[in-house]
Amino acid sequence: MAGVRGRPRASASPTGLTTEQDIRLAAARLFCTEGYGSTSTYAIARAAGISQAGMYHHFAGKHEILLALLLETVRPSVELCEELGRRSEPAAGRLWALCAYDTRLLVSGDDNLGALYLLPELSDPRFAPFHVERQRLLDGYRDLVAATLGSAGRGQSGNADLHGLTSLVFGLVESVILRRRSEPGLVAGDVDVRIADAALRLLGLDDDAVRRARADAPTPG
Repeated sequence: MAGVRGRPRASASPTGLTTEQDIRLAAARLFCTEGYGSTSTYAIARAAGISQAGMYHHFAGKHEILLALLLETVRPSVELCEELGRRSEPAAGRLWALCAYDTRLLVSGDDNLGALYLLPELSDPRFAPFHVERQRLLDGYRDLVAATLGSAGRGQSGNADLHGLTSLVFGLVESVILRRRSEPGLVAGDVDVRIADAALRLLGLDDDAVRRARADAPTPG
C-alpha cells in the first residue's frame, strides 16, 4: 500500500494547493476549533474537498496529520539553530535572531498550531518525532544562552542556572501561543522584537547590550 500513498486526485483543488496541503489546512482548522479528539478523518476529508479513501492515500490517519502539523511548528527553528551555530556573529545577536524567528513562526498562520502542544494525546509514542525535534530546539537555545552568558562575563553559571535561564527564554517565546488565544489579532511584527529583547534582558543584558544584539542579529536564510 505504501506505493499508492500520495496519488493525485482526479480533479484540481479549488484552492490551488496540493491535496496534502489541503488536508493539512483542513485538519489544522478542525483540530484548533473542534478539538483533536472530536475531529474524525471523515470530517477532515470533507473539509479538504476529497473522499475519506482519498485522504488515506496521503496520511495513515489523523495522528499522522497532527504529527505533520506539529513538525511544521518546530523544524524550521531547529534548522535555523543549526545555521546559527555555524555563524560567527556575537552569541547575543544569534540568540536574538532565534527568539525573533521562533516567535514569528508561532504567531504566523491562520490557526494557532502551537496550542496543539497542550493536547494530552501527545503522550502517545507515535508523536515521539515531535518531542525529539522540540528537544533539539531546546538544546539549541541552551547552547546560545550559554554562549551569550559567557560573552557577558557570566560563563561560570552552573548547570542549574543555565537550565533555568534557558527554560525562561524558551517559555517566554512560547508564551505567544497562549497570547494568541486571548488576542486573536496578534501580529508577528508587534511581538517578535519585544520578545527577543525581553529574552536577552532575562539573561541580565542591559539596554545597550540588547540594542547591539539586535543590530548584530543575522538574517535567517
